[in-house]
Amino acid sequence: MATDYDAPRNKDDDNGTESLQALQVQRGGAQTAHIDVEDSDTAEGIDLPGADLSGEELIVQVIPAQDDEFTCSSCFLVRHRSQVAREKNGKLYCRDCEG
Repeated sequence: MATDYDAPRNKDDDNGTESLQALQVQRGGAQTAHIDVEDSDTAEGIDLPGADLSGEELIVQVIPAQDDEFTCSSCFLVRHRSQVAREKNGKLYCRDCEG
């Protein structure tokens, strides 16, 4: 149900205020957390932090560097030739690393 926040408030709604202790007694004390898990969820679909993924195989398409690109010798990122800041001993460095 949508709530109209511009409408004036009704004072009758505020009559149900109770103390915190009274509300806890009504609810039965401690509450347990509920995790929403669907039937389609399996343990295989959940990745835990620090999980061992050494047995997994990744499929990645590697595209070779183009003629107008270079690999920075400091950060090892592939950059466009317009980002070359300096060349020293045959090694190219980008503007970010030389900045």
